[in-house]
Amino acid sequence: MKAIMVVGTTSHAGKSFITAAICRILARQGWRVTPFKGQNMALNAYVTPDGGEMGHAQAVQAWAAKITPTVKMNPILLKPQGNMTSQVIMEGKAVGITHAAEYYEKYFDKGWNAIKSCLDRLGTEYEAIVCEGAGSPAEINLKHRDLTNMRVARYLNAATILVVDIDRGGAFAHVVGTLQLLEPEERALIKGIIINKFRGQRSLLDSGIDWLENYTGIPVLGVIPWRDVVFPSEDSLNLLDRRSPHTKTDLTINVLRLPHIANFTDFDPLDAEPTVTLKYLNLQDSLNHPDAVIIPGSKTTIADLIALHQSGMAKQLQDYVESGGVIMGICGGFQMLGKQVLDPEKLEGDQDFYLGLDLLPMNTVITPKKITSQRQVMANYPQSRIPITGYEIHQGITRLVDSLKTKNMTLYGLFDDSSLGVVNDAYSIWGCYLHGLFDNGVWRRTWLNFLRQRRGLSALPTGISNYPEQRDEHLDALADLVEEFVNLKPVLN
Repeated sequence: MKAIMVVGTTSHAGKSFITAAICRILARQGWRVTPFKGQNMALNAYVTPDGGEMGHAQAVQAWAAKITPTVKMNPILLKPQGNMTSQVIMEGKAVGITHAAEYYEKYFDKGWNAIKSCLDRLGTEYEAIVCEGAGSPAEINLKHRDLTNMRVARYLNAATILVVDIDRGGAFAHVVGTLQLLEPEERALIKGIIINKFRGQRSLLDSGIDWLENYTGIPVLGVIPWRDVVFPSEDSLNLLDRRSPHTKTDLTINVLRLPHIANFTDFDPLDAEPTVTLKYLNLQDSLNHPDAVIIPGSKTTIADLIALHQSGMAKQLQDYVESGGVIMGICGGFQMLGKQVLDPEKLEGDQDFYLGLDLLPMNTVITPKKITSQRQVMANYPQSRIPITGYEIHQGITRLVDSLKTKNMTLYGLFDDSSLGVVNDAYSIWGCYLHGLFDNGVWRRTWLNFLRQRRGLSALPTGISNYPEQRDEHLDALADLVEEFVNLKPVLN
């Protein structure tokens, strides 16, 4: 199996998108290629057809390779949940919760064995593997416990690409310093350098490239110009830098940036809608009166529910609904809409129950068992008999309290499986457990048309493709970009 490793001088250098682009390039050339990331720390997760949990970025890379995502492509997923702890997902299943200081002692050997096992199995199925590193491979205080970077490259004897973000400044120092801190056998695997996010006139960079190649003895494979790359973010910190790509739009939708926001890739399809401005709002910000507010998924529902109350955002949301606003809660956000979130086993907090937003007549009980499954259902609202695909990732069971008719409202099941979500009779409060809901093009446009109708705007066409087809076009565009500006021959030979 031909092995390529993509590492970066820093986080956010562009490793994920370059890995995806190389997967698509090789797939277009007829290679049977798979992505791989040994260990990922992210709150954006995807559920595979067999119910396994993996990093969403690796799922996108699998789609770039034109294959079905499997947990073998991401054996370890760490999901931070506050207090310096993370949930450990190994080969798709939750195996425990650990403090950062304990992780090396408890999970390093198990993790490395899982990584080697998955690599060996992938080696029997594919002709090529494109591996993504994490952060920097030269963190000398962490190298002894690094399961993601050069340990994997050495195991595979992978031709390794070092990516540097020149937009941050100090790119030459980043490259030279990274190489200097690698072990000789690790440095020998570096076959090329990619300079990413370059703004300006390329000729002004040529002398620096000549110096870098002469000094390091490693070729610069290419310089990728700055582009607004459409690729899912792994880190919620990126949300601070997001700006709507649309200058003038009809609708504004606010997404609350919860402290433990999870699966915010759910909203990429809305972000791609040319008539929508999507804003990520901190809890201390003023809500104002957008066309809709979305409470997203959360890794720790109770902690984020407490944050809503303490910040005053809970009261803003209640006032917003009272004044005629529209709220949608997804997964953890759905759980927060109810009267109470109960935690009898104290899995997330130190109390038996916590007050919800009291917008829907329901309670949620946090349970030890995590539900992870792909779902195919039929929608009932805002239009009936629309086929919907999505996936569940949650710990907790939500049930209506009293009767369906309470608090002067009637609730309707959003789907033919009513446990997956409800909407009130005023269509002002929506809640569901389905991630990937907005990927469904007809449903997304129908829901947007409901918001547009409230504004007296004309309806958008609903006969559109689902977002995965649009994402596939983005992946082709990424591959075209990398193919135009990067010479991959030194790592493919």
